[in-house]
Amino acid sequence: MAFPRVRLCARHMSTELRVCGFATLSKASRPQEKSSTGPVFQYVGQHKKPNHKVFVWGFSFTGALGIPSFVVPDSGRKKPRKYQLTPYRLETAEQISSAACGYGFTLIASPTKDVIKLWGMGLNKDSQLGFQRTQHSRHQSYDYVLEPSPVALPLVEPLQTRVVQVACGRAHSLVLTDQEGVFSMGNNAYGQCGRRIVEDEVYSGSHIIHKMEGFSSRVTQVACGQDHSLFLTETGKVLACGWGADGQTGLGHHNVSSSPVEVGGDLAGVEVRQISTYGDCSLAVSRDGQLYGWGNSEYLQLASVTEATQINSPRHLPLKGCGKVVQAACGGTQVAILNEKGEVFVWGFGILGKGPKLSESSTPEMIPSTLFGRSEFNPSVAVTRIRCGLNHFAAVTDRGELFVWGKNVRGCLGIGKRDDQYFPWRV
Repeated sequence: MAFPRVRLCARHMSTELRVCGFATLSKASRPQEKSSTGPVFQYVGQHKKPNHKVFVWGFSFTGALGIPSFVVPDSGRKKPRKYQLTPYRLETAEQISSAACGYGFTLIASPTKDVIKLWGMGLNKDSQLGFQRTQHSRHQSYDYVLEPSPVALPLVEPLQTRVVQVACGRAHSLVLTDQEGVFSMGNNAYGQCGRRIVEDEVYSGSHIIHKMEGFSSRVTQVACGQDHSLFLTETGKVLACGWGADGQTGLGHHNVSSSPVEVGGDLAGVEVRQISTYGDCSLAVSRDGQLYGWGNSEYLQLASVTEATQINSPRHLPLKGCGKVVQAACGGTQVAILNEKGEVFVWGFGILGKGPKLSESSTPEMIPSTLFGRSEFNPSVAVTRIRCGLNHFAAVTDRGELFVWGKNVRGCLGIGKRDDQYFPWRV
């Protein structure tokens, strides 16, 4: 199943914000002509506040794009818009610094200290967007939310706490705050929300937003797989909970785990800087630039260390000729890494980005930097961020340009057409 993509854009990029940026001309910066002379250009000063914007695209049928008229047409549009094939501006009252897409739903968060700092939209049948009270009854919750609606976190100090990051799985969500830890909501059938599994629990209309416990130090990053969760602490430790049938929790077994447990294996004693998961494979990047992986290897994601289709404990993945790894991205069938030179390497199964003839690889394949805009006129262009969906990739360059490639299921690439994209394409 495909899901919508959310793009966050800011005029001035910050290394702390997980957003991509590009310059746009505001009204003040557009050329203004005087009758007696040529055009006068007014450039934005360096102290001008960033102009943050949010763009959405992809499958809109569940309301996940937050544009109600796409689902329930207004008087000016006769038919629902099932797919939005190009980026569409989503109006938000607050600056948005983190966004995540699940299976038919979206979470967006603002760094504000206001009481309202988290919004959800789209599918909510498992209360992955919290309890969204209907207009008709305060005891009933909407199964579909068609526009960004506030999600009330049970914070002790709401005016002192900021949301740092959000993550979404198949039907559960994680919210990381700066002062009060991690909160989870949604489906907990496999313990992915880090709380006790209740047999036959009804998730629709649930009020439960769980404050997670069991971390020895502050959590700095969260990641959701389909039905499992990963957590990275400030001391570089990785913890996991949830569905482990493919070994994706990395806890040395294939059972479910309903509370966060520290991951061992080859990660024992290793300081981790970044974690990634999306399907049933998990990756971790160490502070010294090494890559570790565990979970599903059905699509050759972990073929460098095993011929088996599953690994239930982290293994160091030897990468030849890739340099120091600074970031990893894990999809449903494919893997991507970014090195300190801003170069992207891919492997696994699917449309990997080097044309229709490369659909499977067990070893890293470098995508030529020219495909991301490097040329004799722009010799220093480098990729700064990478992401994976279930069957597609995205990369942002240091110039704030977004490139996408892979299977274009339900318009998830945002390139204006439904065709698959075999090479990186600028959105």
